[in-house]
Amino acid sequence: MATIREATDRFRGLTNRAGRSLLNLLYPPLCLVCRTPTSEPMAVCAECWKQITFFDGPVCACCGLPFEIDPGADTRCASCLAIPPAFDSARAAMAYDDGSKNAILALKRADRLEFARLFGVWLKRAGQPLVEEADVIVPVPLYRWRLWARRYNQSAIVAQRLSQLSGKRFDPFALIRTRSTPSQGQMPSAKARFRNVRGAFKVPSGGIPSIVGRRVLLVDDVLTTGATIQACARALKRAGAEKVLVLTIARVARPLPDVI
Repeated sequence: MATIREATDRFRGLTNRAGRSLLNLLYPPLCLVCRTPTSEPMAVCAECWKQITFFDGPVCACCGLPFEIDPGADTRCASCLAIPPAFDSARAAMAYDDGSKNAILALKRADRLEFARLFGVWLKRAGQPLVEEADVIVPVPLYRWRLWARRYNQSAIVAQRLSQLSGKRFDPFALIRTRSTPSQGQMPSAKARFRNVRGAFKVPSGGIPSIVGRRVLLVDDVLTTGATIQACARALKRAGAEKVLVLTIARVARPLPDVI
């Protein structure tokens, strides 16, 4: 015979499903990207899904660059062998291209915060080993005036969602941006990008207990040249981080430039 608790749980499940069905009837779920009808809320339709290049195959053990063929476990790409990055390991959920760009820019610039929930799920799946290894999740910070103008930090929102999904501690104040820098997208070259953010990040005194001896999972939206991520990683290592692991929603599918 079912207990009162089991009966209550079944009743709650039935009412929740009925509530969702009614809500879907009144407000049919739409694809987050193209706004066509979908079977589930907060999802992308099959057509948009096909346009996204997920990194499910072999990648560089260090920077996460996708390989065309599987060279074996723990293999590093030529760029990481020539000039090892400041971080220890990086992974991205998907390629930054025409199939993913609109969704990422919608979160970053158009207040489409609902994408953070979806991206958090994708990050957890793509970076499961890094998430399991990490002690604390830290987002790439915005400078205070840019944060004030934009009203939110998209990397922090996604990092917080990842924290909720994984149970890992989230510290949005462990790393700060010390000065305003022009947008990396405005820089004419990789060298200019590295110069632009050199010395622009630090761990404040209040953030040191979260960092010293810890394996830090650094979260950002897109990895292109790696300039911002590497500047952050150096700041975290100087503050005593044992490891800096990196997770980004997307990355440009080409080797990191040989710039230090």
